[in-house]
Amino acid sequence: MTKKVQTRKRHSEEFKAEVLRLAGNMGATKAAKQLGIHPSQIYQWRSAADKKANTSERESDLATENARLKRQLAEREDELLLLKKATTTLKDTVREKPKVERFQFMNDNRELLTVTTMAKALGVSRGGYYQWLTSQNQLSPRKQAQVARDLKVQEAFEQSKQRNGARRIQAELSDQGHHHNIKTIGNSMKRQDLVAKAARKFRVTTDSDHNLSISPNLLARNFSADKANQKWAGDITYLYTSEGWLYLAVIIDLYSRAVIGWSMSSRMTATLVCDALQMALWRRGFPERVILHSDRGSQYCSTAYRELIDQHQLRQSMSRKGNCWESLPREALWV
Repeated sequence: MTKKVQTRKRHSEEFKAEVLRLAGNMGATKAAKQLGIHPSQIYQWRSAADKKANTSERESDLATENARLKRQLAEREDELLLLKKATTTLKDTVREKPKVERFQFMNDNRELLTVTTMAKALGVSRGGYYQWLTSQNQLSPRKQAQVARDLKVQEAFEQSKQRNGARRIQAELSDQGHHHNIKTIGNSMKRQDLVAKAARKFRVTTDSDHNLSISPNLLARNFSADKANQKWAGDITYLYTSEGWLYLAVIIDLYSRAVIGWSMSSRMTATLVCDALQMALWRRGFPERVILHSDRGSQYCSTAYRELIDQHQLRQSMSRKGNCWESLPREALWV
C-alpha cells in the first residue's frame, strides 16, 4: 500500500498578516484554534515579521545615509567639472571676471548643472543671478525658438493622450513641416517632464484548458441575493506594484457587492484563491450552504479549493467557458 505523502501548505503574506492581526486581538491560541492551524506557526510568523521590520528599518537608514553621501559626492564632482569648463571658457581667473560674464556662463550651462552649484563655484549669489535673469527684457532668438518648439512638442504629446515618445512625436511634427532631430525632441520632453505612458501588458488570469472536474452553474445569471452570505463570487486579476506584477484574488458577496476576502501573490496558484476564501469564511463567521460562483480556472477546480469548499459545506458554481455574461458581477469589480 502506497503511503500518501503530506505536502506542507503554503500561505500568502496577506493571510499571515491577517492571522497575526487576529492573534493580537484574541491571542495566538484562540486564533489558531479558530483557523485550524497550530499556535507555533503563529509564533513563527510573528517572529519573522518582527525580524523583517527591524531589518527594513536598518536598511532604510543605510540607504538614506548612502544617498546623502552620493549626493555630496555628485555636488563635488559638478563643482570640479564647472571650474574646469569655466577656466577654459573664460580664459582667466574665474572670480576676476565681471559678474555679468559669470551670470551668462551660468545661464548657458543651467541645463547641465544646478544654479546653486554654479553660484558657489563662481563666487556669486543665487539671488544676484536670478535678478540678472529677470532684468533680461527680451529672450534671445535661440531661447524663443526653444520655447516655441517646446509648445509644439507638448501639444503633440497631449494629442496622443500622453502615449507617444520622442520618435513618434518627431514623425508627427515632421508631417506638419517642423523638422527636428530626435535628440532635440527628446531633450524638449525631458525638459518638460513629458514621459509616455507604458502600454499595459496583458496577462492571462483564467486557465480553463485542463481536465479537472467542472461544477454546474447554480446561479444561471441570477446575480441578485435576498440576504448576505447567500451568494458569493470569486475572481482573479493582476496589479502592477513596486514589487512588480502581482496577482489579486477576491471574494465578493453578491448581496452587498462588498469584498469580503482577498489574497495577493506573485504566483497564480490554488493557494492564492484558498487564502482569499479562508479570509471570507473567517470574516463572515463560517456560514454554510453559500453558493460560491467562479469561472472554470484551474485554481478554482483544484483539489485544495474543492476540499476547502466541502469542509465548510459550501456549494460550488461555475460559469460556462468563454461566457462573459455569466461573470458580470466579478468583472465589474475591476472596472
